[in-house]
Amino acid sequence: MRDSDYEFIRELVYSHSRINLGPDKKELVSARLGKRLRATSITSISDYCRYLQEKEGGEELSHLIDAISTNHTYFFRENEHFDFLNTIALPEMVKRRAKERWPRFNVWSAASSSGEEPYSIAITLAQFFGMTPSWPWRIEATDISHKILQRARIGIYREDAVKNVPAAHLRTHFQKGFGPQEGNYRVKPHLLECVTFRQLNLLEGSFPFTEPFQIIFCRNVMIYFDRATQTELVNKLANLLVPGGYLLVGHSESLSGIKHSLTMVKPAIYQRAHKP
Repeated sequence: MRDSDYEFIRELVYSHSRINLGPDKKELVSARLGKRLRATSITSISDYCRYLQEKEGGEELSHLIDAISTNHTYFFRENEHFDFLNTIALPEMVKRRAKERWPRFNVWSAASSSGEEPYSIAITLAQFFGMTPSWPWRIEATDISHKILQRARIGIYREDAVKNVPAAHLRTHFQKGFGPQEGNYRVKPHLLECVTFRQLNLLEGSFPFTEPFQIIFCRNVMIYFDRATQTELVNKLANLLVPGGYLLVGHSESLSGIKHSLTMVKPAIYQRAHKP
């Protein structure tokens, strides 16, 4: 890939998604553009850049950002977060519920990708609260990619994606495929119904939610952003937490150097201050 083509792609992606592609991402971008060249029957990256200039703001730009931002994930990735949810955060929120008069327990998976994270959250909540709880719970799941959200709503996963799901949960929450579907696992309807998926660019305008969240997962997405964008996003997320609510980020991420109002509880786990 020519430096001028990479610079064009880098600036285009940043202007529309705030994803910051540094010099070290050039090989990754080149590899992922190969899929778009095949899909569009364009023979060179330079020609593809010219095509994007002609179609700027169109459907291909969305496909480009999908290709750049989509990452491999799996159920119960960074499992320490789910242990924290089950043993510390959820019992704490239950104790506070009556005093705070929260009508519902709300969790947001802010960069939900193909659905493994929000369904892992749903399994954890189902285990803790039950499927017909006295305190209703709900999960919002958002991603910038329309294509990846379509996959998430269907809820079909290969065996390697569910490798960390305990056997009892596999039996309860998944239908194992047979015949042409052998090696696949489909999320059962009762769990699908617990998650609402919607397309959302985290850096565009205000968030479309009417209730605050007790827990927000925003993992392995801030690594794509520059420091100014990280600061903007973290403070937008913090404002959507209830007092005492938790923000969980990826284990490779840190809020060090970012001006915010949260307190680090553990590495990659931050809490909004309680009411005075």
